[in-house]
Amino acid sequence: MNNSLLTPTYLFSPVQEIKNNLLQSKGVQLLVKRDDLIHPQVSGNKWRKLKYNLLAAKEAQQNTLLTFGGAFSNHIYATAAAGKVFGFKTIGVIRGDHIEPLNATLAYAEKVGMELHFIARSEYRKKEEVAFQQNLQKKLGPFFLIPEGGTNENAIKGCSELVEEVAHQLPELPDYWCASCGTGGTLSGIIAGLNGEKKIIGFSALKGDFHQKDIQMLLSHVSDTLKVSDTLDNWQINTAYHFGGYAKFKPTLIDFINTFKQENNIQLEPIYTGKLFYGIYDLIKNDYFPKGSSILAVHTGGLQGIAGFNRRFGNLIR
Repeated sequence: MNNSLLTPTYLFSPVQEIKNNLLQSKGVQLLVKRDDLIHPQVSGNKWRKLKYNLLAAKEAQQNTLLTFGGAFSNHIYATAAAGKVFGFKTIGVIRGDHIEPLNATLAYAEKVGMELHFIARSEYRKKEEVAFQQNLQKKLGPFFLIPEGGTNENAIKGCSELVEEVAHQLPELPDYWCASCGTGGTLSGIIAGLNGEKKIIGFSALKGDFHQKDIQMLLSHVSDTLKVSDTLDNWQINTAYHFGGYAKFKPTLIDFINTFKQENNIQLEPIYTGKLFYGIYDLIKNDYFPKGSSILAVHTGGLQGIAGFNRRFGNLIR
């Protein structure tokens, strides 16, 4: 494995400022941490989440990575790519039926060497059970387990480094830090990295109010190793912009994504980042952020999913 690719300096992604009439009229600054530019296949938060998991797998002398995901999973795509780059065998346990032809996500994963195993949704729900994982080892051989979405203590450590990067890139830390929230790993990393400084908003891409509890649990797991308090109160979860739930959308979201790309030359996708930026813009329009505030939005990548989305819904994203 080429460890030089896993050093923090390699991970530095640019910070780009957005400028338009809305921001000028409201007197706020909007910056984008372009983690979508980290790596052509292992992009965004997936690179950060996988970094220390790969190092842990190497330390454990495991040459096989096994993880879980749905048919359009960014995490499956990224894990397959990381395995190819760093010399790991990869196994993806996929929720649902094996449907041919494979969609773009799974076709890529298989092309770069991932071994795909499709299981029924009822079985997939058991993925965190010890007995289920032991049965997988008996069937597939020894492996290093990475959870669905990649979120664990290793992932939070990797995501926390984002704060240090921004501190090197900007004269001062932005007042507000915003990121999309799926499993909560990226947001937990940002919270840990800031450790009580500034304000943090997670924009939920899923329907429900479970994120608060999940993130508090994740922070409690890393409170000792990352020397961070698990009782921080400078963060919140905004649940107003999920557009109906995971992978749900409305025409207003698609229009926003297409317009945003046209105006800023930054591609968003409809699962996570589109909802994040839509929410930020709506809050700005409604004077949520005080005049003079600086806002950092983390672009977590996931752009590979656009191909599958357009194939399913008819090339809506241009």
